[in-house]
Amino acid sequence: MEAVAEGLWGLADYHEKKGEIGKAVKCLEAICQSHASFLPIVEVKTRLRIATLLLRHSHNVNHAKSHLERSQLLLNSIPSCFDLKCRTYSLLSQCYHLVGAIPPQKQILYKALHLTSAAAPDVSVKLWCCNFNSQLANALIIEGDYQNSIATLESGYVSATQICYPELQMFFVASILHVRLLMQWDDQTAVEVERALHRCDQVWETIPSDRRTHCLGLLFYNELLHIFYRLRVADYKNAVKHVDKLDAAIKQDSNNMQQRHQLTLELNALNQSLSRSDLPSRERSALSARQARLQGQLTHVTTTSSTSVGNDALEPTYFGNARRALQDKLFLAPPPINGEWLPKSAVYALVDLMVTIFGRPKGNFKECDKRIKSGMHIIQEELVRLGITDGVREVDLQHSAIWMAGVYLMLLMQFLENKVAVELTRSEFLEAQEALVQMKNWFTRFPTILQACESIIEMLRGQYAHSVGCYNEAAFHYVEAAKITESKSMQIMCQAYAAVSYFCIGDAESSSQALDLIGPVYRMKDSFAGLREEASILFAYGLLLMKQQDLQEARNRLAKGLQIAHVQMGNLQLVSQYLTILGNLALVLHDTGQAREILRSSLTLAKKLGDIPTQIWVLSVLTGLFQQLGERGNEMENDEYRRKKFDELQKRLADSRSSIHHIELIDKVKIQVQQFHELDMKRIMAGQSVRVNLDIPESVGLSTPMPVLSSSKLVDLDTGRRGKRKL
Repeated sequence: MEAVAEGLWGLADYHEKKGEIGKAVKCLEAICQSHASFLPIVEVKTRLRIATLLLRHSHNVNHAKSHLERSQLLLNSIPSCFDLKCRTYSLLSQCYHLVGAIPPQKQILYKALHLTSAAAPDVSVKLWCCNFNSQLANALIIEGDYQNSIATLESGYVSATQICYPELQMFFVASILHVRLLMQWDDQTAVEVERALHRCDQVWETIPSDRRTHCLGLLFYNELLHIFYRLRVADYKNAVKHVDKLDAAIKQDSNNMQQRHQLTLELNALNQSLSRSDLPSRERSALSARQARLQGQLTHVTTTSSTSVGNDALEPTYFGNARRALQDKLFLAPPPINGEWLPKSAVYALVDLMVTIFGRPKGNFKECDKRIKSGMHIIQEELVRLGITDGVREVDLQHSAIWMAGVYLMLLMQFLENKVAVELTRSEFLEAQEALVQMKNWFTRFPTILQACESIIEMLRGQYAHSVGCYNEAAFHYVEAAKITESKSMQIMCQAYAAVSYFCIGDAESSSQALDLIGPVYRMKDSFAGLREEASILFAYGLLLMKQQDLQEARNRLAKGLQIAHVQMGNLQLVSQYLTILGNLALVLHDTGQAREILRSSLTLAKKLGDIPTQIWVLSVLTGLFQQLGERGNEMENDEYRRKKFDELQKRLADSRSSIHHIELIDKVKIQVQQFHELDMKRIMAGQSVRVNLDIPESVGLSTPMPVLSSSKLVDLDTGRRGKRKL
C-alpha cells in the first residue's frame, strides 16, 4: 500500500505544480478516504500535505484544521516522529489563530513546548522551540498579556542564543521592542524602551555583514521600529536618517526585482530556443553557455535580495496572504518560523507614508504628493486582491482576510489623513473635502476594522471647519474627537485645538470655554505631556494669556513653544505660526525692530508652505507695523499684496462652501454607522487592542489591528492659522 500512497503523492505534486490545487487535494484525500488500510504515519503525512495546500491556496481553514486535529490524534499513539508532531502542532496553532480560537491555540503550543523540552537539545529542537515561543507570544498579545508575552519572547531569544543564530536573536529582541514600544508604552519607563532599542542595535551588529543582505525583512522591521520610537519622543531629526536608509533599501530591492524579472524573461526565451530539435550544435553550445551565465546571475540576484526558503518549509498563515510569491515576502526569521511582519507591498507603502509624514511639516509637498499617490496605488491594488471592491463591506470579508484587510485599510486612512492636512495647509479646500469624504465613506463601510479612525475623522472635520472659518462647528468636532479617543495624547491635542477655535469665536462665553479646556491641561502638562503635546498646549495657553493681557508671560510661553517646534520638531508650519504671533506681540510691546525681523521670517516660511491664511495674517500685522513706523510706501505695497491674497482666499472659501460636501462635513452630527450582527465573531477576532491608539501596524509574532499614526500628533496646529488676528 505504500507504493499506492507514493504514487498518489507524486500525482498530487504534479497537479500542484500545474496550479490544479483541487485535483492535488483530491489525490491526497483518496488516501485518507480509502477502505484499504494505510500505516498511521502515511495518513499523518498525507493529512499534513492537505492542510498545507488548503492554507496556502484557499480560505478553507476549518477543513485544514480538521485534518490536523486528526493527525494529532494519530500521532499520540506514535512514540517517535518528533518533526511530524512539531509540524502538526505549528500548523494547528496557526489554524486556531486564524479562526480566533486563542485558548486552544495556547493549549496546543504549551503541549508543543513540553515536547521540545523533553527532546535532545539539538539545533532542530531549538528551532522548533523558537517557532512555538513566537506563536505563543502572539497569542498572549491578543489576550493583552504583555508581560508574559515578553517572557515568552525572552525564552525564544535564549533558544536562538544557544544555537548561535544571530538572525533569530534579532527577531526576538525586535519583537520585544515592538511590545514595549507599542503596547506597553504607558505602563513602563522610557529607560526600559531605550534599553530594548539599544539591545536591537547590539544584536544587529553581531550579524555578519555578508549575511545582513539576506535579512531584508529584519532590516525593515528594525528600522521602522526605530522610526516609531523617534516619533514617540518627537525626535524627528534623528528619525530622518532611518527613513532615508529604508527608502534607499526599497529602491535597491525594486531594482533587484526588476533585474530578476528581466533575467527570467531572457532565460525563458533562451529555454524556448534550446527546445528546438533542429538547432545547430555550435549555436546550441553558445546558447547553453549563455543559459548558464543567466542562471548564475539570476541565482545571485535572488539570494542577495531575500531570505532563501525551501519549497517544503512551512509558510506563514498569520495574515491570510500566503498565496503571494516568495519574492513578494519579507521574512523575519529562517525556517521553521518564516514569519512576516507585513507583506512587502505594505512595507513599501509604509515607507512612502513615513517620507510623507516627515516631509509634510517641512513643506516638501511635491514629494508628499508623489508618495501619497504611490502609497495609495499600492494599497488599492492589494485591496482588490483581497476582494475589497466598490460596495464590499466588512461583513462580506472572509475571516482569514480580516487582519490583512485591516492593515491596508488603516494605511489607506493614514495616507488620506495626510492628504487632508497637506491640502488644508495649501488652502486647497475642495481637495481636502474629497479626501475627508473618502475617509468617512471607508469608515462607514468598515466601522469595526477602522474603529480607531473615528476620532481622527472627527478631528479632521474640526480642522476643515476651522480652516473655512466655522469655528463653532470646529470646536464641536474637536471636543467629540477628544471624547471618542482613548489616547491621552490625542485628547490633549484636540482640547488645545478646541480652545483655539473657541478663542477665534471671540465672545466671553467662548473664551470661558477655552479657559476651561486649556487651563487644567496646562497645569498638569509636566506629568503626562510629551513634546508634541507641550507645543500645542503652549500655543493655546499663549493665546489665553494674550486674551488676559498678560503679554510678557505670553511671550515667554510662546518662545518656549517656538524652540520646541524649531529645534526638536523641525515643523516649519508651526514655526511660522509661532513667529507670526510673537511678531504681533513684539509690535504690541513696541519692539518694532524685532517685530519686523520676526514677521519677515514668518512670511518667508508661509510662502514656502503655500499657507495663504498665515500669509494674510502676517501681512496684516506688517501693515500695522509700517503704520507705526510711518513707512507709507511699504504699507501700501504690503496692503496691496494682502488684498490680493485675501481675494484669492475668499474665492477658495466660496468654492468650498458651495460644495455638496461642505455641510455634511461641518454639521454638528457624529458619523452614523450601520451595526452588523454578523460581526460578533469578527469583533472577537479583532482583539481588545483595536481601541488602542498606537503608532504602527503590528507584527508577525504580535498581531493586533493596525493602529493610527495621526497627523494631529505632529502638531501642525492648522486650526490656529486664522482667528489669531482677532486677538
